[in-house]
This record gives sequence, C-alpha cells and structure tokens, in this order.
Amino acid sequence: MRLETKLIHAGVRPDPSTGAIMTPIYQTSTYVQAAPGQHKGYEYARTQNPTRDALQQALAAIEGGSWGLSFASGMAATDAILKLLSPGDEVIAANDMYGGTYRIFTKVFEKYGLRFHFVDMQDPASLLPVLNDRTRLIWTETPTNPMMTITDIAAVATLAKKHNALLCVDNTFASPYLQNPLAFGADLVVHSATKYLGGHSDVVHGCIIGNDPALEERLRFIQNSCGAVPGPQDCFLVLRGLKTLHVRMQRHCENGRAIAHWLRNNPKVGKVHWCGFEDSPGYEVARRQMRDFGGMMSFTLKDDRMEPAIKVLSSTHLFSLAESLGGVESLIGHPASMTHASIPREDRVRGGLLDSLIRLSVGIENVEDLIADLDQAIG
Repeated sequence: MRLETKLIHAGVRPDPSTGAIMTPIYQTSTYVQAAPGQHKGYEYARTQNPTRDALQQALAAIEGGSWGLSFASGMAATDAILKLLSPGDEVIAANDMYGGTYRIFTKVFEKYGLRFHFVDMQDPASLLPVLNDRTRLIWTETPTNPMMTITDIAAVATLAKKHNALLCVDNTFASPYLQNPLAFGADLVVHSATKYLGGHSDVVHGCIIGNDPALEERLRFIQNSCGAVPGPQDCFLVLRGLKTLHVRMQRHCENGRAIAHWLRNNPKVGKVHWCGFEDSPGYEVARRQMRDFGGMMSFTLKDDRMEPAIKVLSSTHLFSLAESLGGVESLIGHPASMTHASIPREDRVRGGLLDSLIRLSVGIENVEDLIADLDQAIG
C-alpha cells in the first residue's frame, strides 16, 4: 500500500456498531468489566483509548514502524524518550535544534545526572570526539529548526549502532510524507504532531514511532506511568489531519520552492536557508533521504539590523506573526525571541541564528498572494 493510501486508511476501521466511517471519539475515562479482569481490552483511559489506538496504528504505518505512541505534546514525547536514560548517561544532540528541546535537555534533565554534548551534525565526524562508552542517545533534527541544515541519517545511524547508542530523529519539519528516518537506520522517530500531522493549528500533540519491541514496552510503561497522554478529541483531530497530509505537503513544497527562490532573487534579502537549493551544503544528502524539500525556511535581510527585521515581522498580512508551523495558513516568526529564546544568545549566534533571522512556515494559500505579501513587507 502506497503512502497516500496509508494516510487515509491506516488504523481506521468503520465503527462496528454503527458503520461510521470516521473513528468515533471515545470520550470516556473508564470501561465496564463483566468481572474482575474480564473486559474488552480496555480498562482505564490513561492506559488505552480506542481513538488513540487507531491513531497510534496509523502513525506507525505512515512512518514505516511496527508501533506508535501518542503523547499530549511533542515535548511530552521528548520527555518520555529521555526517561529511558539513567544518571551518568550521555546524549549527543545537534547544536541547531528547537529551543524547547534544548530547554528540556539543559534545564530539566541535566540536574538528574544526564550530560549533553551539542555538535554540528552536518558532518557526522563531528560526533567522534564526544562519542564514548557512556553515550546512550544521539538526537537530531533534519532539516533543523531554524537553520534548515541536514543530517545524514544513515551515516549517524552507523555510528550510533557501532557505539550501542540509540538514534532519535525529530522528523517534524519534514513529516512522514517527505522523509522516513526508520528506513535509514534510526531507532526512534519523534514528531510534534501539532505541526504538519495535525495541519490545521487546532491541536497540540506528540508521538514516537519505532520498530524495536523492547523499546515499545519501555516507552508504553512510561506513557502509562507518567500519564502525559492526549485526549480522544486531540487524537481524532490528528487522525483527521493525516488524511490530507499528502495533498497539503505537495502544496507546501510547491509554494516553499517558489518563495525560497523569490527571496533569494530579492536584492534586499541577504541569506536564505532552505535545503532545496542545489548549492546548499546538505542538498545531496537531502535529495537522497527526502522526497521533496518542504515549506520551511529562514532568511536575513542584507541590512541585518534588528529594526528592518522587526518591520518585516510586523508588516505582513497573510503571514501571521505567531509561534508554531505546519498549518494550512502561512506563519512568520522571530526565532531569537520566540521559538529559540531559551537558548543562550552566544550559543544561538555561534550556530548562525542571528537576532535578525526571520523564519517562515509557508502555507497552502495562493503563492502569488504570499509573494505579494512578503514583497510589500520587505519594501
């Protein structure tokens, strides 16, 4: 079954009692048992919910995994993965990553005895100086947020396996439509399903997908024990979003390509970060492991002072100034004060994230209207 068909049908069955084609929202906290221990597979909704089960099966199918787990947010999913580790374990992470991930690493889990190393994962060799017998997890995003750099998943997976470490890939920016990290050797894939998977800016959700049954057992235990589970309404909304992921991503890619090239040709724009440019450092790897290049990008103006950037950020009409990404509507954001404010400025700048950097999540509106909006804002 091809991906487009999986997105519509995976995990979904007509309701046996009514024939409803859409998975019902099982809005219940508990389930009646005929006798102690005699039930229909469901006991308590923190542990299991039929709507959540349908979504988890769908997530596994579209990422090429054997299991999927849903969480109340992308950060809840990240938290669960880190709880696989023990004090003294070490994590190697990309030095260009979502600020919320950096925050939970350094502000929450460092005090429990985990050690984090941040490296430039554009070059897999940069991991070698910090890989050691205490390394338990390698964490990367590809493309990264917000600099759009690319990690060679297969190369990093080879290093991880050689050192008995897990490789987790945050696939939020690409989505399963463009990239499937498990196929390149990753052990775990994590998504903020709030973004492209939900696709309509109306739900907060996270998920983990994998193939190893031992990891599934451990993560299911954490999911149930810690309780950061999504409600059935949220699961229903993500299931609904999955059904149109392929058609939305096609338009995100088309619009993204047009806007990236328009920005690059604009005399007032400085550097444009988008992984689809043939002269981009990660282009060949991206072309090998992605089906297309997506609708995320960032850029600076030639006048890279803050004042011109703020003018652009405050002057768009169709690009709404807001956090998040991956919805049908276009968003514009300022990583330094919004999504990446928790990262110390010197670390941001060292990784190329200037205070004047502007990030775009290109939606599925008419691309000529979007370009006209950016044109009037840039002036």
